[in-house]
Amino acid sequence: MSTLKASELTLDSNGKVYHLGIGPNDIADTLIFVGDQSRVDVVASFFDTVRFKTQHREFATTTGTYKGKEISVISHGIGCDNIDIVLNELDACINIDLEKREINTIKKSLDIIRIGTCGALQEDIEPGSHIISKYAIGLDGVANFYDIDFTEEEIEFKTQFLETSGWPDNLAIPYMVKSNDRLRALLNGLGEEGITTTANGFYGPQGRALRIPLKHPDFKEKIRHFSFNNTRSANFEMETSALLSLSKALGHNAVTICLVLANRYSNKFESDYETKMRALIVSVLDRVVG
Repeated sequence: MSTLKASELTLDSNGKVYHLGIGPNDIADTLIFVGDQSRVDVVASFFDTVRFKTQHREFATTTGTYKGKEISVISHGIGCDNIDIVLNELDACINIDLEKREINTIKKSLDIIRIGTCGALQEDIEPGSHIISKYAIGLDGVANFYDIDFTEEEIEFKTQFLETSGWPDNLAIPYMVKSNDRLRALLNGLGEEGITTTANGFYGPQGRALRIPLKHPDFKEKIRHFSFNNTRSANFEMETSALLSLSKALGHNAVTICLVLANRYSNKFESDYETKMRALIVSVLDRVVG
């Protein structure tokens, strides 16, 4: 069995994964992902008990119980580059012997629900409502660095999108991925199931221009008008495609549900989003415990 080099599996002085600062006994099998590190405390405020808490950089982790079920909540910051760190290090905690630096023979699987925020791409989607990501279009490119076996459905999704959108040659080729059916069913009724487009930036990559003109001003429209399997393009955000693709490749289950903060076409904005976010967190936690 090969041993993973120190430069590849990076650990801290406590023998825990470097960026997250956690080990195999610190996390539950069910996890809530949030972007904002301060939102970890919001989620944990609903826990009955807390047994573990740590933070390194923007990565905060708390493990406790909610109505008798053990749950961990982790902040991942903004962007798919951070998702790449969090997913790989989480998996290393449970599927690699950190002392021996050897991959475990028997693998464990995690359930991951990301609670995020987004901008809506359809005029009738009201700020304050929720979008459940059935599919994700990845503009980020993270999954392209890995040898991932996409399903026939995901390949067909990509083929249709590239053919119908006339996607520009000088932009990164998107990849497409589907969320976990079981976890998505768990959230059924909490919002519309849609196609989520994951961008690799907040401004230009989401069609916003302040002082730098856009190379392709109409590319947002190419996305907005695309649908697949009776599912329409619903929202823009910055993490879901990497979360779904890397989770699936590592044998984990993942889904995203987003609170809509802004509508890019009606120009409406949800000003009371913290209250709405707390309500969404409780709804998700209640679904997790059944």
